[in-house]
Amino acid sequence: MFGLCLGVAGSIWAQMPAEQITLSWTHTIEKIRWAEDYRILPNGFILEQARVKGSGAGMEIPADAVLKNGSWHYQPKLPVLPMLKLGRTPEAGDYRLCVSSANTEQQCHPMSFWVGEPTAAQPSIELWACDMQD
Repeated sequence: MFGLCLGVAGSIWAQMPAEQITLSWTHTIEKIRWAEDYRILPNGFILEQARVKGSGAGMEIPADAVLKNGSWHYQPKLPVLPMLKLGRTPEAGDYRLCVSSANTEQQCHPMSFWVGEPTAAQPSIELWACDMQD
């Protein structure tokens, strides 16, 4: 079974069974909420849907986006992403990570729940698909 690993440079800080994840955060300048839904594959992540509450600096809403429940929903056209590298500093706030699989209910927590608070000494974290049988 594949799951989600979190860490840096292949060093696992946390891992959990997951087939899908949602990452959400608040844009540091515009203070607008953003969310992305990913499906986990053995070779990486497929970004299935993204949502943003509004536009602003670096947050252009795609032409095919649809406004639903106060957020713009769209489906980015990206290849499989082998890894997600997230910037994470105390000043920017934390990500919210939701994980779900066929065998577990969705769990949503700040990223710090799994890997501790963001620090200036470690300003990023990596997410990748991993074999949970290891």
